[in-house]
Amino acid sequence: MKTAIIASFAPAALALMVAGFAAPAAAQDTDPFTVIEPSRRPDEAKPGAEMTPPAETPAVNAFSPLSPSGDALLSTGKPVHFEARLTDGGKPMKYGLSWRVFRPIAGPDGKLPLLASAEGGSADLELEPGEYFVHVAFGRAGATKKLVVPAKGDVAAQTLVLDAGGVVLNAVSGSDNRIPVSELKFNIYASEVREDGERGLIMSDVKPGEIVRLNAGTYHIVSNYGDINATIRADIQIRAGQLTKATLQHKAAKIALKLVSQEGGEAIADTAWSILSGSGDSVSESVGAFPVVILAEGKYTAVARHKDKIYQRDFTVAPGKNQDVEVLLDGG
Repeated sequence: MKTAIIASFAPAALALMVAGFAAPAAAQDTDPFTVIEPSRRPDEAKPGAEMTPPAETPAVNAFSPLSPSGDALLSTGKPVHFEARLTDGGKPMKYGLSWRVFRPIAGPDGKLPLLASAEGGSADLELEPGEYFVHVAFGRAGATKKLVVPAKGDVAAQTLVLDAGGVVLNAVSGSDNRIPVSELKFNIYASEVREDGERGLIMSDVKPGEIVRLNAGTYHIVSNYGDINATIRADIQIRAGQLTKATLQHKAAKIALKLVSQEGGEAIADTAWSILSGSGDSVSESVGAFPVVILAEGKYTAVARHKDKIYQRDFTVAPGKNQDVEVLLDGG
């Protein structure tokens, strides 16, 4: 039995369900997040069991220089150990990290020169005395730290705290009608609105069920069901060390259009279609005997053009109620 919480947002047509993840799914086993309990909202979640990494994932123990100028990695350098944690006081991460070491002075192109990179978990390397910037990324989450390697004495182990969590997005139409993956996509934006009235795009075309790793904070999610007008929005909070499953509810349905000579008859080919909203605005244009469109709830008019004649019919879209809309040749 699936447990879910439905929380209302500003738009009346929107609801958000937050539930916990079950450990057995393969994609979930690749992220060391604490799971949000099914019966709680994200801001009420308690820590759960920590997920374990795949056994075949090796830890990274050294950097690889990217260019001959990577003189920071000389045998005369001082050993430095680097590790990252999801949360302050959490366990060191063993996989999924991307490390980068930069010079602190920008080059002719205005960018900081990249000295070395590595993928995996913690890293051990030798650095000549001097200053560096070290960046670690975990998906879209990241942290940067300035490091000073002294000429004398040892260098303490360096710990970077990502303050990161994860989210898996999905959506239903109506109360619980699962939407095919091919018809659904998400865009993730920053929660803050800029002076131009827009939000910064963080990640586009996110697929349902995909784990997205982000720094802790609030994000604005836009979900599109189809490519016409079935769009909903929600603000979702990501907490450090937690994996949140968010399911948005689209108040929309799939409509199949048919021009027929009689009720239940065969669809007539060579038909051009227009769909008008209740206010008379054009919503969609298509050509075909049996076009299928996805529409947000509301009242519409289907207009069929066949052999220089026009036929039409009014219809209503209810959330999750897929239906055939037949337009009769006699206009009935």
